[in-house]
Amino acid sequence: MAAAKIKKGDKVVVLSGKDKGKTGEVTAAMPKDGKVIVSGINVAVRHTKPSQTNPQGGLTRFEAPMHVSKVAIADPKTGKATRVRFEEQDGKKVRVAVKSGEKISG
Repeated sequence: MAAAKIKKGDKVVVLSGKDKGKTGEVTAAMPKDGKVIVSGINVAVRHTKPSQTNPQGGLTRFEAPMHVSKVAIADPKTGKATRVRFEEQDGKKVRVAVKSGEKISG
């Protein structure tokens, strides 16, 4: 399997959808499904009936997973969206931002 270009903890920029242009941190990555959960982005609302565990009921807001192709890594230098390239430094495979050439931490 190829190395993951987007991992948990990465700062990403949303490329399309209702939150286009917003930035956030990846809180969960699901490589098998090809999806990520980004904090504060793609917030969905569920109407819940009162129950024993939630006697009040009401609206529940949560971050829904979104496809990996809708986000791009934020460049460490500029903060703009960039692609990721892999290079070998000191015998280790590291992620590098294509636009600035900066190493991506993680």
